[in-house]
Parts: sequence; C-alpha cells; structure tokens
Amino acid sequence: MVDGGEPTESGDVIDDDDLRAADGRVPGRRGRATRQKLLDCTREMLASESYRALRVVDIARQAGTSPATFYQYFPDVNSAVLALAEEMAEQGNEMVVDLVKTGSWKGQAGFGTAMAIAKGYVTLWDENWPLMRVLDLTAAEGDQRFRSIRVHLLNQFTVALSEVIAAEQKAGRQVDSLDAMATAGVLVSMLAHVAAHRYGFEFYGIRTADLERSMAHILYTTVTGQKAPKPKV
Repeated sequence: MVDGGEPTESGDVIDDDDLRAADGRVPGRRGRATRQKLLDCTREMLASESYRALRVVDIARQAGTSPATFYQYFPDVNSAVLALAEEMAEQGNEMVVDLVKTGSWKGQAGFGTAMAIAKGYVTLWDENWPLMRVLDLTAAEGDQRFRSIRVHLLNQFTVALSEVIAAEQKAGRQVDSLDAMATAGVLVSMLAHVAAHRYGFEFYGIRTADLERSMAHILYTTVTGQKAPKPKV
C-alpha cells in the first residue's frame, strides 16, 4: 500500500497526495464526496461555458455549496480543471496502453487490436472533449502544467506502441530502418488529430466508422509491416 493511502471499495489504493485539500489536510469520506461533486460540476460546466469564463462562485452554486467550501479543496478554477485533466490522462493511458501491450498483433486478431485502439481513442476524445479543448488551448499558450499532462497523455501510448514496433522489427516483420519511437509518434499524432477533428470530417460526409477503420488499417500495417487482413464477411 502507498504510504498515507487508503483502499477504495474496489480495492484500489488512493494516494492521499492526489486528494489533499488546498490547506494541506487530507479530507475524510464526506470531504472527498464534496471534492468530487465540485469536480463533476466543473466538468459539466466546461461543456457549455468557456474555460476563461468559469468562476468559482458559479461552480460552487452548481454544486450546491459555497465558494468558501470550494477554496477548501482548490485554490482556483485552474487547479480543479488540472485535477480533472490529470484523472482523464491516467484513465486514458491505462485503457490505450493496456490494449497495445496485451492485444494480439497477428492477423485478424491484430487488426481487431488496431480497431479497438482506434475506437478507444475516438471515445476518449468524445467523452472528454471539453478537457481536450482546454489542454490544446493552454498547452499552445505555454502553460507548462497543462502541457505536461498533454505530453503524459500521448507519451505513454507512444512508448508502448514503439515497443511493439521494435519487437516486430526484431522478428523481421517490420522495416528495421525506421525508428520505432518516431514511427509510434507519427501514429499517435494521427490518432489524436483525427479523434479531435472527427466532427469536422463528419460535416464533409465522412462517417466515424470509416475514420476508425482507416485509422486501424494504417495502425496495423505500420506497426506490423503486414498487409491488413480482409474483413470477415
């Protein structure tokens, strides 16, 4: 068990540092519930409000509490949004990296892995588009706190994919003159960009299902060096 942490009902361990209040204290059960309510309301409001327009008083009102209570857990709105972004990045990494490392990369099963990754990435962006929008905006403006989260979100996936590519090269199934990390970086950038702009593609008549299949085809072919298998009828 992590020092200072406590197990959840599911058996996972929560690090107290992740939930520590603004004044340094570790909240109890009711405090954690209040903190989560504030985060949930922040997430909801990000979907309809500009990030710059979010105010502590509005988040607190939405959560049915006071600004003073908000400040017990977060020093400002940015800190609440950062907590949401960190949580999203961890969950996204866990989901995608697990698919890369545990999925088969051979034949139909391999293409299934590529499809699961493509679909998973689109779902990750869809379910978190307000946070993704904030990450893109703040990272472009040079905010290192948000930029580090964005890098973390993409880097673990890139490293995991590069390891698979390197293994395929070692087995002689992949072009060994290509740098595995560079190739993985290109693939991850493709997935992120397409997932972030899929509504724009749909506007021009490109279905999401076709985008996912095209991404999976490129992903499978590039990772394995093999021609993608024909879909089963």
